[in-house]
Amino acid sequence: MTATTEQAAVLFADISGSTVLYETLGNERALDLVTRTLAILIEVMTAHDGVLVKTIGDEIMCVFPDAVMAFKAAEAMQLAVEKKRPGGDQPVHVRIGLHYGEVLHESGDVFGDTVNVAARVTAITRASQIMTTQTVVDMLPEDLRKKTRPVRRSIFRGKGKPFEVFHVHWEQERTTSTRIGRAVYRKPLESKQELMVRYRQKVVMVNEKNHCVVLGRDESCDMVILTGLASRQHARLEYSYGKVLLTDFSKNGTFVRFSDGQVVHLIQQQVVLHGSGAISLGQPFTTEPGDMIEFLMQ
Repeated sequence: MTATTEQAAVLFADISGSTVLYETLGNERALDLVTRTLAILIEVMTAHDGVLVKTIGDEIMCVFPDAVMAFKAAEAMQLAVEKKRPGGDQPVHVRIGLHYGEVLHESGDVFGDTVNVAARVTAITRASQIMTTQTVVDMLPEDLRKKTRPVRRSIFRGKGKPFEVFHVHWEQERTTSTRIGRAVYRKPLESKQELMVRYRQKVVMVNEKNHCVVLGRDESCDMVILTGLASRQHARLEYSYGKVLLTDFSKNGTFVRFSDGQVVHLIQQQVVLHGSGAISLGQPFTTEPGDMIEFLMQ
């Protein structure tokens, strides 16, 4: 497929403190909460002419034809999550970062410097905040520009000059509350986490340098799993913006058991791996599978 370029706004919307949610609610309840929250974000995105590029575990990446539409979508996303309360009594906070510029479309994905800046703006955003750049602010009409204020100058990796980052006041009647400043909801600026995966005598690292590992029984897989219940290309581990996602592509599904004993059964779904645990391709842990894959986030 031929790559094309265009000017667009790139927006990341990320569920704050998702690791804490998995630890406190258990994997099944947390996964359900994340799924419902992402559905709200995607619904709002579609209503504002946005296009979903991909979901990254507990985060969506989308593009908009112009900065104004992306800005309005970000506000509407925060309001919708606050109103619909996808977590019920469990508070759910979303952080959003956006930037505008040239993007490269290729094979259904979007690449380029604009994407990298949008991701890094999101990385310094806290719970229930929207952050953006000078480029976006300069494109806003006066009524929307009044909702922004500069909060910091940030130097992003690979950039020679600092970026002016702006906070968006989307809340009509409240100022930013103390929960927004809690560090537990803040994404690390430069995540150095990596996943160690071990099967029998083979160990593979999934990280920024080795960002994709395919599991299955086909000899072409990065980690060949010797069980008849595994599909030829059963599942994929992918490092993306500081997270490691496990995506199932099989008919029999993938079972993930975390260190707290919680088990998630994936069928054509994905989950963010955290902590440590085991993965079984095609058969549940109750059958005591002999060919388990161990993982450890470090």
